[in-house]
Amino acid sequence: MALGAVIRPNEDALENGTTKVFTFFRDKLLAGELKAGDRLLGERELALSLSVSRPVLREALRSLAILGLLEIQRGRGAFVRSADASVLGQALTLCLASEPNILDDVMQARIAIECQAIRVACERATEQDLAGIAAALDSLLRSLDSPERSGEADHSFHLGIVQASRSAVLMKIYEALGPLLRRSLIRRMQETYRVPAITAQVVESHRTVLLALARRDPDKAEQHLREHFAIGDELRRSTFISSHEREAATHERQLPAGANQ
Repeated sequence: MALGAVIRPNEDALENGTTKVFTFFRDKLLAGELKAGDRLLGERELALSLSVSRPVLREALRSLAILGLLEIQRGRGAFVRSADASVLGQALTLCLASEPNILDDVMQARIAIECQAIRVACERATEQDLAGIAAALDSLLRSLDSPERSGEADHSFHLGIVQASRSAVLMKIYEALGPLLRRSLIRRMQETYRVPAITAQVVESHRTVLLALARRDPDKAEQHLREHFAIGDELRRSTFISSHEREAATHERQLPAGANQ
């Protein structure tokens, strides 16, 4: 008998059993039958009710614990936890890390989230929210000489907009993208922080977005936010063109005389 024929059934059983456990957990959360702090059924009862083996159940519960969705207490059982966006963010980063051009794709997802968030934030933002966003802008102004610090301040500014929407779904998704967003923003700052004209334009664009939000004008706020993102798109295009022009010029200088004729 081939080795694959021996191993495959166990692999399939593990995968199917894990899917059963994950589906059960998801459906109970969606139905409101489980909430943070609730204790799951005991291992024996839960394995019987889901028709999975106890080893498969333990492995699935450990996976949910790694994702921050369960807390397993020895001798007491498994308890539901509130989702930790930082843990989900690390998992999402690992899943997406090998994808080509992932930072550019993440920025596109960011645009979709923030443009909706700022419209809702125009209705729901508190004075404290606006003060927090303004503080992030001040921090950005003070850190323009440091790509790392200015990138963090930029991320705080935009995170503040999403948080001001008071939308749990938008916040969780945005926070899960946090590690990738920070990396992208820092990279952008590294490309621009030595060019005063560009940094001044970026800062003024942030200020325009904040003022539209403070005036609670959703159409203007979204318009200015999209214009702000367009600055970044134009910057990336300019950087790409400049880089390839430099490479072409270097290559041409290295060619022997008359080779390009």
